[in-house]
Amino acid sequence: MSFLPPPPGFPGQPGQPGQPGQPPSGPPGVTAPSSPPPGFVPQQPASTFAVDPRAIAGCLFRNTYVWLVNRNQFWFFPVFVGRTSVAGFQWNGRFWVYTGLSLQSIQQFTCF
Repeated sequence: MSFLPPPPGFPGQPGQPGQPGQPPSGPPGVTAPSSPPPGFVPQQPASTFAVDPRAIAGCLFRNTYVWLVNRNQFWFFPVFVGRTSVAGFQWNGRFWVYTGLSLQSIQQFTCF
């Protein structure tokens, strides 16, 4: 499995959306998904465990629903997993925005 380098300023600074008519991009060669995520919110898993980089690496380049410890939740499309963080595209309801998350901020996730 190959990992992409984190973007400049990662983690914690969201990327900017692309120009009109173009998908937002992350690091060189990485672009947002070309379509929106599924139109439903999955059921939150019953059990909670610490998020392991190896576990979320199984969701790379897949639609992933994320529940954060601060109660925020959203669709995410991970493209990079590091030892303590994950980066990818977060769906804001209208378009994908490149962002980074600390693995400690993630309470649960499920991918499709």
